[in-house]
Amino acid sequence: MSLGTGNIEIDLHGLRAEEAIKKIDDAIRRADPTVYRIRLIHGHHRGHSLKDAIWDEYSYGRNSKVLRIQGGSNEGVTELVLREY
Repeated sequence: MSLGTGNIEIDLHGLRAEEAIKKIDDAIRRADPTVYRIRLIHGHHRGHSLKDAIWDEYSYGRNSKVLRIQGGSNEGVTELVLREY
């Protein structure tokens, strides 16, 4: 996991929700100012509960460093936008 230069990508397959949130929080905390987005790969079928946990945790301004949350390139990916390009 790279913590600088544009995007961070985190594979969350096989993690429980609380483990995934801890990993994501750590990445947000350690991300340098060059990071625009954190791409979270949670999977499509079995990753649905992780996706729900991510949206619950990072929607509605709950983390001041997350500008917004959005779907990724497919249903198995969610992106946290830290700042605009």
